[in-house]
Amino acid sequence: MTAWTEHLARVGATLDETARSVAFATPADEARATETATIAVPLLHLGTIRSQGPDSAAFLHNLVSNDVKHMEADTAAWNSFNSPKGRMIASFLVWTEEGGHALALSADILPAFLKKFSMYVLRSKVKLADASAEIALIGLAGPQAVAIAQATGATLPAEDMRQAVSPAGVRCIRLGAQRLVLAVASEAAPALFDALVAAGAVRAGTAAWQLGMIRAGLPLITVPTQEEFVAQMLNYELIGGVDFHKGCYPGQEIVARTQYLGKLKKRTYRLALPAGVSAAPGTDVYAPDFGEQSAGKLVNVAPTADGGVEALAVIQSSSAEAGEIRVGAPDGPRANLLELPYALG
Repeated sequence: MTAWTEHLARVGATLDETARSVAFATPADEARATETATIAVPLLHLGTIRSQGPDSAAFLHNLVSNDVKHMEADTAAWNSFNSPKGRMIASFLVWTEEGGHALALSADILPAFLKKFSMYVLRSKVKLADASAEIALIGLAGPQAVAIAQATGATLPAEDMRQAVSPAGVRCIRLGAQRLVLAVASEAAPALFDALVAAGAVRAGTAAWQLGMIRAGLPLITVPTQEEFVAQMLNYELIGGVDFHKGCYPGQEIVARTQYLGKLKKRTYRLALPAGVSAAPGTDVYAPDFGEQSAGKLVNVAPTADGGVEALAVIQSSSAEAGEIRVGAPDGPRANLLELPYALG
């Protein structure tokens, strides 16, 4: 354990280091907190890679789906790294730092992703490193997120997908009006977390944060879903994760062809499953129009306050429009389609 995780254990967290998750209450109670309070969540399920050096912007720009060369000093963006076949190997949040950039992605894919990504460095003046031990990420979500962050001394960016750094070195990335990510040196994380709670936040765990991200329609690639989806299947162009004018990168031709030729056949939808049903990322979903053949897969899953499950799932649009979606088997539990906060187009 680190000093950060030891502190979390002292203040009541249950840690699962294998699953890289944390919890402070039952799944139902944590889900309920997302609806009734502003939550502070140690984002242990995410890891951070630093890209440092004079070629950082050019190096990243040539490999990922979104524009990095023209990122301003106060910006953050969703981004992805794709296979030559256009399938997403990693999704991540990228932001600018002094001397380079940082990428926050699912911790379970980080080691293999970093190894693969490093193969492209060659003569570029850039150094990639796993900075997960140096940077602690804390999520803050709810109606009082901005006020609570400001009460701890954080500097708040005025717009979504912008960032600001306080004099104390707390980086605040604004994902939405009520959703922030705070990045801080690991040794400063215990004090910041306690300050957030003292200012009115409720301690919550990984599942609570994931539920909020599902409701925001913001997917995260993990090991079970690597190389399964083209960016648009994950609504990535709708959340600002693809630049169609930036030039070549691995998989770019497929991503561009998907955008400009024909109708996209699969999209990410939000689903609800009834109480008592268990589900996991990578689970197949079915629909009558596809019979015994899979009509899609679950991407992210989180428990709800009523004992059920909410999920983001990539599904054949024809199946979603028909409305009968089953999970795990053609005769498996029926899922209900829920709204996303943005239009699928």
